[in-house]
Amino acid sequence: MVDLYNVETYNADTRFNANYLNELERMIRKLKMEWATVYDLLNGKDNSSFGWDEHRQMVVAKDAIWNLY
Repeated sequence: MVDLYNVETYNADTRFNANYLNELERMIRKLKMEWATVYDLLNGKDNSSFGWDEHRQMVVAKDAIWNLY
């Protein structure tokens, strides 16, 4: 790779924006927040009305419970 760089045939254009690390960190923070919300729904101290539907792969509850949440 050093030889390619030295003879100027190496193309360093990776198509990443200069701020791609900031964007990745933002996306990871958002994912963690969303995961924490789902985790709290299913495992938190007030989770008695929420459950997980294995078939549909989603959080389930009665409509009245969703309206209170």
